[in-house]
Amino acid sequence: MYNVMQQLMQASNGLSLGKSSFQGHNPSWRFRSTPATERALQYQAGQKIHGFTVKEVVDVPDLFLTAVKLTHDNTGAQYLHAARDDKNNLFSVQLRTTPMDNTGVPHILEHTVLCGSEKYPCRDPFFKMLNRSLSTFMNAFTASDFTMYPFSTQNGKDFQNLLSVYLDAVFFPCLGELDFRQEGWRLENENPTDPSSPLVFKGVVFNEMKGAFSDNEQVYAQHLQNKLYPDHTYGVVSGGEPLAIPDLSWEQLKHFHATHYHPSNARFFTYGDLPLEQHLKQIHEEALSKFERTEPDTAVPNQVHWDRPREDHVTCSPDVMAPDAAKQNTLCMSYLLGDITDTFEGFTLSLMSSLMISGPNAPFYKALIEPKIGTDFSSVVGNGFEEERIEALLHKIEIQMKHQSTSFGLSLASYIASCWNHDGDPVQLLKICDSVTQFRQALKDNPRFLQEKVVHYFKDNTHRLTLSMSPDEAYLEKQVKAEEEKLQKKIQALSESDKKDIYEKGLELLSIQSQTQDASCLPALNVSDIEPTIAVTHVEMGTAGGVPVQYCEQPTNGMVYFRAMCSLNSLPEDLKLYVPLFCSVITKMGCGGLDYRQQDQQMELKTGGMSISTSVNPDYSNMDMYEQGVLLSSSCLERNLPDMFHLWSDIFNSPHFDDEERLRVLVMMSAQELANGISNSGHMYAMTRAARNLTPTGELQETFGGMEQVKFMKRVAEMPDLTQVLRTLPRIKRHILNPMNMRCAVNATPQKMSNAAGQLDSLMCNVSSNKKDRKPRPLDPLAPPGSGPSRKLVAVLCLIIPTQEPNFKPCQMKTFFPMPFPINFVSECIRTVPFTHEDCASLNILARMMTSKYLHGEIREKGGAYGGGARMGGGLFTFYSYRDPNTVQTLSAFRKGVDWAISGQFTQQDINEAKLSVFSAVDSPVAPSDKGMGRFLSGITDELKQAHRERLFAVTDKNINGHLIFWISVLHRYLGIGQRTCGVAILGPENDIIKKDPSWVVK
Repeated sequence: MYNVMQQLMQASNGLSLGKSSFQGHNPSWRFRSTPATERALQYQAGQKIHGFTVKEVVDVPDLFLTAVKLTHDNTGAQYLHAARDDKNNLFSVQLRTTPMDNTGVPHILEHTVLCGSEKYPCRDPFFKMLNRSLSTFMNAFTASDFTMYPFSTQNGKDFQNLLSVYLDAVFFPCLGELDFRQEGWRLENENPTDPSSPLVFKGVVFNEMKGAFSDNEQVYAQHLQNKLYPDHTYGVVSGGEPLAIPDLSWEQLKHFHATHYHPSNARFFTYGDLPLEQHLKQIHEEALSKFERTEPDTAVPNQVHWDRPREDHVTCSPDVMAPDAAKQNTLCMSYLLGDITDTFEGFTLSLMSSLMISGPNAPFYKALIEPKIGTDFSSVVGNGFEEERIEALLHKIEIQMKHQSTSFGLSLASYIASCWNHDGDPVQLLKICDSVTQFRQALKDNPRFLQEKVVHYFKDNTHRLTLSMSPDEAYLEKQVKAEEEKLQKKIQALSESDKKDIYEKGLELLSIQSQTQDASCLPALNVSDIEPTIAVTHVEMGTAGGVPVQYCEQPTNGMVYFRAMCSLNSLPEDLKLYVPLFCSVITKMGCGGLDYRQQDQQMELKTGGMSISTSVNPDYSNMDMYEQGVLLSSSCLERNLPDMFHLWSDIFNSPHFDDEERLRVLVMMSAQELANGISNSGHMYAMTRAARNLTPTGELQETFGGMEQVKFMKRVAEMPDLTQVLRTLPRIKRHILNPMNMRCAVNATPQKMSNAAGQLDSLMCNVSSNKKDRKPRPLDPLAPPGSGPSRKLVAVLCLIIPTQEPNFKPCQMKTFFPMPFPINFVSECIRTVPFTHEDCASLNILARMMTSKYLHGEIREKGGAYGGGARMGGGLFTFYSYRDPNTVQTLSAFRKGVDWAISGQFTQQDINEAKLSVFSAVDSPVAPSDKGMGRFLSGITDELKQAHRERLFAVTDKNINGHLIFWISVLHRYLGIGQRTCGVAILGPENDIIKKDPSWVVK
């Protein structure tokens, strides 16, 4: 079944309400106009603008935006503009792409169109623009039935530059054969320069999809969709089934573009505060004016409804990290539901999905999770729902609408995409409060409204698929054999002339990949377009119950955001491995007078979520110092602030640690989640492991979030008796949930900050049982006594007390984790300098420059990995690759990247482009909820950020390439062979070369 709720929650992350529409209509409340919405409201239906006709102008006060629907006169292209007072403007164009085979043609096309176009014929303009703009987002997505190309930026000139590149890429791509071979698939000699080396399959998408299908969850989800909707495009793999990808020809790719990438098959979306007229003018002149209307045959017919349920079974690879080797079977019942273009029906079904599935109060959870039938789940038929659970879900929607994110435009584009793709009304989809009102009325008119929907869509629905999946010990072996058979079949069909042609094309591709590309045709911002100073975030320091508090007044739209950092300095070493488990269960086992179901219900009804997570922050000036702690995070509507703090009080004072069966359920779910994440985030695990022996921070991060934690949770899940674990949790709680080791932060509106301070003071008084040995806090000498929470705000020092490991000695280590994947995740980390060091800025820019000018070509284009590069942060210079067919070759590319940098084969333009890339991250928008958090978490003040900014600006060709002395000394000091202290880690398939090398530790 399709699940609209997931899209709703994703897109609603950042929506804004002026007043709660869930508490009844208030005629005194009016839409708060903004300049962007005022301009949009002036348009009239029928108005002609730059080749477009306005069809509808709709005020959407719930989201503080005005929607303008248009149609392009000549081509029929659809257009939606969401005018909103947001500087982070977004553009996207989506094409309905409906493949009818498993070759992955839309996915490979998505990659290939970004490799050069008529106006911008340089190779890979998409990746080059990452270093020529201040974009806040650039990417492309291939869904089951559409392909989307979005970008966002806060700079008007940058918007026009990126729009020009995107329009030309989508509608006028070069689609060269060599680009198809590089991005899609090719037969090529293993060593392209050696014609006697064996022929193998290569290609970025080929390797990407091999990596994707190494994830059992991905395998299952793909089979489920294909088998539930077998009659049309949903019956195939739009991303490409790895062994079917080599069946796609270059000619077929070009034909698919000609039939699907036409404006008549396109839907344009723009968002933000930039003028609509400029967008329409540029889109019309640079693209749409060059086309005439066609009638693309891309519509997806309705799936024929089955007259009886079906069953099927698939196999997968055994999960070596599974918490219970005997429980690796998956079972799901899926149903064909209603029309996705029916907005209200979709809204209702999404709520039903959450009611049946989400959280410990869901019927399905009670039926399958608690009896230990499974550790994950998909669907169930219910018999009615408690009113309080319905209210909790509607409250969650209200919270999501009020919370302001930094990527609202992107979330909005993703939210409307599927419905709009099937010619549904995207504006109607935005009227979420109308759907809530209609839903409430339906419940009022018919108390059995939801039960009848359950009966119709589930109990009496004959279009039901029961799909099971079980591990096959020979699964990987069969996959390797099938690929080898496919390869040999291709090779056997080749003549000697064909083999010679393959060799020559391999050399040609290698030659082009090795050439320095002229990107002068591409538009670019200048370093002078970057703001010289940062915007200052004002915070005030105070205390609540003697605990230091940072107050940050922000336009949070009626939300209050609370964080607390609790130190781990007093925690015994033998308990540290248990800390992530403690964090994951402490808010899920019940507290005070609430059992875990009641606790979950209250959190849903009164908060936007409550969580605790580990936090390890390196000191900004000393590599061997760090802060270790756990971070408490929660949010709520202003009216629910007392309820949220009351829940925290119960968690502090009386958490429940007496239910072993509940703990076992949570342990199994946590262990399974960790195991499932490796195939998607293997590069993060590799980087964390590679950093383990380089800094004390790296060692603790591996303990809390690396492969060490994954394996530890697997051992815990395998324990027949969790009594000892239950006894451990209170010991951890005594050290962590202790106000004498805390500091807090509150972000709220100015009008409600005093109330928040008072409520926080009450919370600290309510947890006084943990304060027995409270030590006095150092105060600012200017602070008057007894200031408390009154918010006379007296500059109390909110101290970050770091930990230093005097006996820590950095050392080299190379670790290999054999994993059941057909691809590798590779990382090498090098110990360098902390944030405030004068060389940090140069190394930061070097990492970006090395990525774009050398590593991208070596690791992705030549090597065939899905991604790779270098980054600088936390005192470490880190290389990485993602879904990589290579290991030793990639490590060699890392080392050669350093040689390339030392040779000085770059220009001032290269440095400037790297600066733009760095600043696009440094200046990425920050949500009101997160303002001041850098200072709170790591102690990095605006002054420190500004000093680092000035050092970034100061990195020039003169002190790098002009004399080379400075640059070479920096490189040799940290990255040079014999000087660097590095760690290496690889996750991937069995590797005999590594196993035979005694320098590697094999786990």
